[in-house]
Formats: sequence, C-alpha cells, structure tokens
Amino acid sequence: MAAIRAKDTKPELIVRKLLHGAGFRFRLHVKDLPGKPDIYLPKWKAVIEVQGCFWHSHDCHLFRQPRDNAPFWTQKLSTNRQRDARNAAAITALGLRRLVVWQCAVTGRTRLAPDELQRQIVEWLRSADMEGEITGEG
Repeated sequence: MAAIRAKDTKPELIVRKLLHGAGFRFRLHVKDLPGKPDIYLPKWKAVIEVQGCFWHSHDCHLFRQPRDNAPFWTQKLSTNRQRDARNAAAITALGLRRLVVWQCAVTGRTRLAPDELQRQIVEWLRSADMEGEITGEG
C-alpha cells in the first residue's frame, strides 16, 4: 500500500486540467482544511475531492471487495468511509461546499466525456448547492 498515491493521481490531474481550462484557479491539498481536500477554490468557498472507487467503497464496477485477507479489508474500507464522513461534516461546518468526483466518472468504461465532466463540475460550482457528487454513466 505504500506505493498507492494520495496526491496527483491520474483522475485528480484530469479534473485539475479541466478546471484550469475552464478558467478556475485553485489551491491543492490545503493542510488547514479537514482531510486535506484535493482541490480548494477559495473564491467559490468550495472543495473538490477526487475519490478512488476502490479505496472509498463506491458502488460501481471499479469496486470489488477483496476476498484475500477479508477481515483486514473490511476494517480498512470501513475506516476510510468513517473518515470520509467526519471530514465531510467538518468541511460543511466550516461553511464550505463539497463536491465528490468519483474515479468512475473520470476513468474506466463508465467515464464521462471530458466536456461533459467539465460542464457538470462548472455547473455545480456556479450553483448554490452545498454538496454534490459526480459519478460515471451507468
């Protein structure tokens, strides 16, 4: 697990490129915010978290519960979900908006077209919604 990246993953880089191309400026992995979200847009009072479907137990084709060492993985993935919930509550308590972009929306067979993904992100940023989620098609 030491080889698993926490920053600058392929899905995260794609989302950052789309945001930058749409004219948005942002900060990365702000240590002062709960969970060090991937992208922070101070002007929009919003954070965007690009989450891997496996590591955050998303209900899609990219997640499959490991059979080997099942008790370890059950505990590990459960702990990840609990931490996600705590960080989401803390982000909201700070008055920030939160968008989750799932890996399946960016890569894999259910990925959205880049212009569609960009449109959904920009639409959410310009809305007044406090929470949002973008998943792959299907």
